[in-house]
Amino acid sequence: MADKDLNKKIEELQLIETHLRNFLAQRQTLQMELNEIENAYEEVEKGKGDMYKIVAGVMIKSDKEELKKELGEKKKLIKARIESIEKQEKILDKESNDLRKDINDRVGKEKD
Repeated sequence: MADKDLNKKIEELQLIETHLRNFLAQRQTLQMELNEIENAYEEVEKGKGDMYKIVAGVMIKSDKEELKKELGEKKKLIKARIESIEKQEKILDKESNDLRKDINDRVGKEKD
């Protein structure tokens, strides 16, 4: 009976750790995208003359202020997504640590 419960907890821990790895990958991808947006914003800010953006593989002339607005909105959205992922990571990390402690305690008791 105890083995089944222990195995269930180990499987749950493995699932949580898989989710944590997935969140880490998502957060890294979003962080790279955020860096690209920040760099693009800086270039638009410094730029003079005509501005262009690429939409579906086509370069379209665009207004500088409109580009800055779009980039600012994308930046806010990505930051919000990163914050959401970080909150989920903290929750899962706590669950993972609690499960790991519980598993270690049970294994330790069985050895005694």
